[in-house]
Amino acid sequence: MGAVAYDDDFYSWTLEQASLLQRRRFDEIDLEHLVEELQSMSARERRELLSRLRVLLMHLLKWQHQPHYIGRRSWERTIKTQRKEIGFHMEDNPGLKPEVGKLIKRAYDLALDDAEGETGLSRKQFPAECPWTYEQFMDADFWPEPAE
Repeated sequence: MGAVAYDDDFYSWTLEQASLLQRRRFDEIDLEHLVEELQSMSARERRELLSRLRVLLMHLLKWQHQPHYIGRRSWERTIKTQRKEIGFHMEDNPGLKPEVGKLIKRAYDLALDDAEGETGLSRKQFPAECPWTYEQFMDADFWPEPAE
């Protein structure tokens, strides 16, 4: 099999790089692109967690600030699903644990924008910082009390 160019056929390139690694043909590996792809993979896992945290926090904010909204059942399903997906993601990627605090801050900022857009409430009506700990909002029995 000839060398497959990274830019020409990514799929075949990945298979070739895996084969070269398996056969310990390290001198033939496209090291520059392989390092780039590994770094990209870790960033992708981080973005996945940020995205799921954003969705969960936004739905918890809506749950808390629109207690009489008719579509709450769909929010409940989304909250339950995101909790499970975040839990699975953390089990699969325990190295992300030191990043959780920083990601919550970013996700909450994004969730505020989303909640404002979806509820029509002013961003100022929501807490400026995330009012819940990771352990709290991941707890299946936790449901925020209605805002006053």
